[in-house]
Amino acid sequence: MSVAPRAHTSAENEAWSIPLAKIDVSKAELYERDAQWGYFERLRNEDPVHFCAESEFGPYWSITKFDDIVKVETNPAAFSSDRDIVIGDAPGEFAPPMFIAMDPPTHDEHRKVVTPAVSPARLLELEPIIRERAGKILDALPRNKTFNWVEHVSIELTTQMLATLFDFPFEDRHLLPYWSDVTTATETVGVTSLAPEKRQEILHECLAYFVRLWNERVNTDKPGFDFISLLARGPSTKDMYKDPMLYLGTLMLLIVGGNDTTRNSISGGVVALNRFPAEYDKLRANPALIPSMVSEIIRYQTPLSHMRRTAKTDAVVGGKTIRKGDKVVMWYISGNRDDTTIERPNEFIIDRANPRHHLSFGFGIHRCMGNRVAEMQLKIVWEEIMKRFERIELVGEPVRTRSNFVHGFTEVPVRIAG
Repeated sequence: MSVAPRAHTSAENEAWSIPLAKIDVSKAELYERDAQWGYFERLRNEDPVHFCAESEFGPYWSITKFDDIVKVETNPAAFSSDRDIVIGDAPGEFAPPMFIAMDPPTHDEHRKVVTPAVSPARLLELEPIIRERAGKILDALPRNKTFNWVEHVSIELTTQMLATLFDFPFEDRHLLPYWSDVTTATETVGVTSLAPEKRQEILHECLAYFVRLWNERVNTDKPGFDFISLLARGPSTKDMYKDPMLYLGTLMLLIVGGNDTTRNSISGGVVALNRFPAEYDKLRANPALIPSMVSEIIRYQTPLSHMRRTAKTDAVVGGKTIRKGDKVVMWYISGNRDDTTIERPNEFIIDRANPRHHLSFGFGIHRCMGNRVAEMQLKIVWEEIMKRFERIELVGEPVRTRSNFVHGFTEVPVRIAG
C-alpha cells in the first residue's frame, strides 16, 4: 500500500497563528519535518516580501512569490551573489570562493570554461553510458525486500555520472557524494552535524586529490572535455592552480551542482508518485509522459530550497524598500508553490501544460548550467524503471535532510515486488 499524505501537526498549524513578524523560515528543523509549507503559504498570502528581524543567521528578507523571485534573480546589478549564496554569512568559516558566488565578469568567464562538459553534443555522447549504468543499477536491486532507494539508486546513479563529468577514477567515485555532503554541511544553512575543523580537513583532502588530477590533465597530449581538463586549459582558469582555494571552491560548486539536484529529484520522484497514486497510474498507462514528469518532479521537489543575494543598492520589490547591504533570500521552494503563477501548485501533476515553468534551476546569469544533464538522467532512469518494474512502493515515512538549503532525503524506504 502507498503511504498516504499525512495531516498537518499542531506545530505546523502554528504558521497561521504566530505573529507575522515572528515567522522565520530559515530554521533547518522545519525542512527536516516537512513543516515549512504553511509558513510559506501565509507569507505569500499576507507578506510576500517579508522581513525577519531576528534569526540564527541575522536579519533577512524572504522573497516568496514566483515573479518577485525572477525579478531579483534577473537583476544582478542590484542584487549581488558575491561571496555568499546561502542565507548565513561565513566570516571565519572555511568558505573557498566559487563562481556561483561571484558577479560578472569573473562569474561569466569561469562558467563559460566548464560549460562544454555539459553541452548538447556532450550529452549525446553521455546518454548511452548513463542508460547502461542505470540499467545495471536497477537490475541489481533486491525484490520483495525493503531497501533505501536513496542509497541504492539515487546516490549511485548520480555518483557514476559525476565521475564521468570529472573523468574521476571510477574505483574512488564514492568520495564524490561524500565531499558533496561535507561541502553542504555548514552552519550557514543550519547544519551542525560536522565540526568546522573536521569539515576543513576533509575538504583539504578533496583539494589534494584534485590537484593530482589537475597535474595529470595539464600535461596530457589528449585533452578531454571533463571539468578538470577544461579548467586546466581555459583562458581565464588555466592559472587557477596558483590559487588553491579558488580551485577548491570551483570543485565544491561543480560537485554539489552535479549531485544534489539529480540525487534528490530521483528520490523525490518516487515519493511523489506514491503520494499521488493516480499520477503513477497515468504514467503506467502512458510512459511517453516521462519528459513532462521529469520537469514536474524537479518543480515539486525543488532540490535547493533557496539562493541568497545581497542588495548592492536600495531597491523596491513587491512594494517593499530593500536597503543597500540587506540580505535577500529567494525561496525557490515557495515560488514553486505560488498559485498565482502555477495552477494547483501543491499537486503533483505529470502532464502539466507548461511543466518547465519552475524556479528550481534559477533564472538569469546563474541559471543552473547542468539543468539538461539533470533532466536527462531523470528521463533515462524513469524510462529504465518503467521497462522493469510495475511499481516502486514506498513502505515507510521518508527521512528528510536537516537543512534550509538542500531539500532532500537521506532515506526513502521502498519495496519492489518480484
